[in-house]
Amino acid sequence: MYFHIIASGSKGNATIVANNNTRILIDMGISLCRLEEGLAEINLKLDDIDAAFFTHNHTDHIGGIKFLSPKKMYALEGTLPTSLSNVVELNIPVMIKDIEVTPFKTSHDATNPCGYLFKSNGKSLVYMTDTGVFLDENLPLIQNPDYLIIESNHDISMLLKTNRPFELKERIMSDHGHLCNEDSAIAAISIIGDNTKEIVLAHISEEANTPEVAIEAWKRIFAHFGKRFDKYNIRVANQWTSLTGGQRDDN
Repeated sequence: MYFHIIASGSKGNATIVANNNTRILIDMGISLCRLEEGLAEINLKLDDIDAAFFTHNHTDHIGGIKFLSPKKMYALEGTLPTSLSNVVELNIPVMIKDIEVTPFKTSHDATNPCGYLFKSNGKSLVYMTDTGVFLDENLPLIQNPDYLIIESNHDISMLLKTNRPFELKERIMSDHGHLCNEDSAIAAISIIGDNTKEIVLAHISEEANTPEVAIEAWKRIFAHFGKRFDKYNIRVANQWTSLTGGQRDDN
């Protein structure tokens, strides 16, 4: 199983999770041109996508659904506007060829937001962005994945210094907003285990965070909890440049 994060951030999101037989898109909040460019980076085309799963109904995650076949789209009830798409249920797995996909609950100001657990050939990947808090109820399902893609949206002090309206700052910091760097790292520590090889910090704010600030916060949290930061391949996704991870030949 491998992953290819084409775009991650408030201006649009799209990620591929795949193996040699199956290609799944998570969210489509970017232009068709950017999606096709990102797919070409891993030698894929739009028609190669077997299914598209959506985390929630905000524009930066579903703004490009018009470029996809509704019959290939999957989401929780109320996320997608078309009745032709497939409705999934929390904690109930769906098989897309040889990849098992299970939605789990997140906490965000959207209709039925969720993250996803992907399993294939003994490997697993957890994808969780856009959540104000980490819900411990998900741990039995998602603990100890091989790969973890998790939101690390903002640095609180940087967010408070932005010119954004205070109501927006409150929304971002709320339980239905986004994870700050420290909360993201604490959540990751509870999720990761002996199988975990790679962690990607996703949905980084361009105004209220930087990759360097996020990584330093993670290092402090890991040190506080006695965890070895250098044990894992930890990287930061961004809005404009793709990031690839996992193994492409594990099936």
